[in-house]
Amino acid sequence: MGPIRQVKKAVVVTGLLLVLTLSLGGTSASKSTDQGATYENLKLFTEVLSIVQTQYVDEVPPRDLVYSAIRGTLRGLDPHSSFLDPESYREMQVETTGTFGGLGIEITLKDDVLTVVSPIDGTPAYRAGLQPGDRIVKIEGITTKDLSLTDAVKRMRGKPGTKITITIMREGWTEPRDFTIVREQIRVQSVRSQDLEPGIGYVRLRQFQEQSPNDLEVALEKFTRNSQKLQGLVLDLRNDPGGLLTAAVEITEKFLEDGKLVVYTEGRVRNQSMRFTAHAKKPYLDFSIVVLVNQGSASASEIVAGALQDWGRAIVLGTQTFGKGSVQTIIPLSDGSGLRLTTAKYFTPKGRSIHGKGITDIVVEPPKVTAAATDPSRPAVPSSPEEDLKKDVQLQRAVDILKAMRILDKTRPASRTPQAQAK
Repeated sequence: MGPIRQVKKAVVVTGLLLVLTLSLGGTSASKSTDQGATYENLKLFTEVLSIVQTQYVDEVPPRDLVYSAIRGTLRGLDPHSSFLDPESYREMQVETTGTFGGLGIEITLKDDVLTVVSPIDGTPAYRAGLQPGDRIVKIEGITTKDLSLTDAVKRMRGKPGTKITITIMREGWTEPRDFTIVREQIRVQSVRSQDLEPGIGYVRLRQFQEQSPNDLEVALEKFTRNSQKLQGLVLDLRNDPGGLLTAAVEITEKFLEDGKLVVYTEGRVRNQSMRFTAHAKKPYLDFSIVVLVNQGSASASEIVAGALQDWGRAIVLGTQTFGKGSVQTIIPLSDGSGLRLTTAKYFTPKGRSIHGKGITDIVVEPPKVTAAATDPSRPAVPSSPEEDLKKDVQLQRAVDILKAMRILDKTRPASRTPQAQAK
């Protein structure tokens, strides 16, 4: 345990989904901190607080003043650090289960603008046609300027069956458009899988949740039980906004040899600098992998793609990923609230930071979406997942690459010893 006693557990995250870890560890202040200057400025803060309490036109509860001050402090640090009041903290804990009420949309602050990272497949936001990169300029007619992530999430959450109107500005549009969406209970199934054709499997990973590694294992076992040996895998991380760091590590290590570095983090506090290596009991090593990514692939998705790319285990195909390379820790506070604080940056095995840069190997752009197709006044035409895959240009390119790699494997010298898959 770290020296700060009230911090009993911490949550290390790579996206906006969170997981409890064993402990925060050392959280003592940096030696370079000028505590004298800190106390001097705290004196100024208490002076302002006292003036507001006694002279502001309306009486404000002391807790509201303190909460507002904390929010302002964290908002000035970076887009991903924020204050969670007790209600928001409880909602955060619900998110780790993959079940919550709302629109099914992952958001962040990008260039100080509330921005869609990705809609979750099959949710109201997905069916309404929201896309990665969309900027949310209003929620129920109220501007999102200076709105924190926590407040934005709270406004968009609500009782299933109720309507909400959000105003979107998209690249290429001349003016914002309103999207009226009916809230639903969001139950995210993190893994979907199917055979694409003999010897080639497909796994879609929507989010990195607690059960994602186990769900992926079930899918891989299903492939290996088939009469046709698995020779190629498409791992689809498009529009996967991230999630649990632990899930990202456990998923990556399924495809790496024992002892290979998956990711490492560096922070100011010693215990925030960590290394995660592969220790899977039975890694899957004897088939080729293509990882699909796009602008909606963020954080944990980028950890997986970056590690498999660095070790030459997979080809990364699609468009540039989001580029979020920071780690947030959730620190519980004494009144049931919490801090979501950026405490470290993560790096791929070869020392690359993808923060603000993103990642890809082969760029394949999806077909351009017409203005008519994104018109919120037009009803969405439902289609099956199988139909969507057949029209998927990026997926078809991935399959072509896997076929080519299979041919190359067959033409290599017979003396080559293949890596055996553990059974």
